Amino acid sequence: MQYREIIELLKSLSNPKAVEGMARFGINPKGTLGVSIPNLRKIAKAAGKDHEIASQLWKSGIHEARLLAGFIDDPALVTLEQMEKWVNDFDSWDVCDQVCSNLFDKTPFAYEKAVEWAGRQEEFVKRAGFVLMAALAIHDKAAGDNEFKKLLSVIKCEASDGRNFVKKAVNWALRQIGKRNARLNGLAVKTAAEIQKLQSRSARWIAADAIRELESEAVQRRLRKERKK
Repeated sequence: MQYREIIELLKSLSNPKAVEGMARFGINPKGTLGVSIPNLRKIAKAAGKDHEIASQLWKSGIHEARLLAGFIDDPALVTLEQMEKWVNDFDSWDVCDQVCSNLFDKTPFAYEKAVEWAGRQEEFVKRAGFVLMAALAIHDKAAGDNEFKKLLSVIKCEASDGRNFVKKAVNWALRQIGKRNARLNGLAVKTAAEIQKLQSRSARWIAADAIRELESEAVQRRLRKERKK
């Protein structure tokens, strides 16, 4: 599929009512067509991996085209310059999350950018740092525990940010690291207990929610099974 063909297909699938619903869930309606993620994944499958078309789709500024760009770009061809350009264009949590968890987490720069962006002040750039941490905890099966131990210290440092899109991503990163294995579970719970002592409502929410899941019987049962393997 070529760029113009994809854009025409996206426009043909436009759904104004879906845009209204997306806006209610905090998704920026600007430049949004209302195309569902399942439909975008079908288009991505038909298009295949294509770095150049992904770049064109991103430059279009269309919400769904940017989501699609994250699905079809080749992580081996993504540069640091591109990551910086795209992250600064993030204007909605879903674009941030999909690009970080489908593309950026598979680049060689993922851990570096997770730490760097987590320390930035722009709301969606900061969210991107923590979404990357969560995505790496889920997808990077080969990484050692030390990689994630370093990220826990960053999570603690930034847990007082009260902005909704940031604190939810901090919480997500903490929970996913803590579900990776028994050792990291213990370290994540310890980190959460330390966060809980911070003089911040967002920090206390992040910690309490994470501890509730990480100490749950469902998570602990799964970790015990994995330990026995």
